Amino acid sequence: MEKLNKKVALITGGTKGIGRGIAESLLKLGMNVAITSRTRESAEKAAEELNSAHKGDGEVIGVEADVRNYESQQEAVKQTLDKWGSLDVLVANAGLGHFGNIEDLTIDQWDETINTNLTGVFYSVKAALKALKESQGYIFTISSLAGTNFFAGGSAYNASKFGLTGFSQALMLDVRDHGIKVSTIMPGSVATHFNDHEPSSADDWKIQSEDLGQLVSDLLQMHPRTLPSKVEVRPSKPPKK
Repeated sequence: MEKLNKKVALITGGTKGIGRGIAESLLKLGMNVAITSRTRESAEKAAEELNSAHKGDGEVIGVEADVRNYESQQEAVKQTLDKWGSLDVLVANAGLGHFGNIEDLTIDQWDETINTNLTGVFYSVKAALKALKESQGYIFTISSLAGTNFFAGGSAYNASKFGLTGFSQALMLDVRDHGIKVSTIMPGSVATHFNDHEPSSADDWKIQSEDLGQLVSDLLQMHPRTLPSKVEVRPSKPPKK
């Protein structure tokens, strides 16, 4: 992945937050990027904004796709291949969180969390694997420090992210003989719109989405003999409690 100009990435949940920050960084490297959202309107709006902001860099297309549906992920990969002919990088980023005491957590909340954060990544990887084998590409999964540190009220989210971390590490061993690299990125507090949060100056101490974009760009440009398979990322100076 040393020469990234005109390489192709597919980012699930790429219209805002971490996914958008990664898209911005890859565009600056000259890569072409497909970003997905559950709604066509948000996917196309974000693509239009990114293309306008990055004229002369790579190109973006917006794709309506739901990671909880395997056929939808197959279609996202197909649209990416139809547009550019190859797929070099998959960023399995789409995620959500429902939090609360186990007594209050609903069945629907549990199912949505697991189906999006864990099963959705499996679907995305499964749909993209053939193309990534052909390109000897790179898979990034976006886990969390909640994938190694449990907390009260986090039963669904912890389960999804612990599972995602384990899935990603096993995946790495499954596909490296095909020349595919896999890294799972595990951020702590990030200033995003996660769970309808509105970022403000009060979030300046947190990891910013562009920081994670820089991390992905740096990992893509590492010597191919080296694989940071699991990267934990924390704010350097969190507020004192």
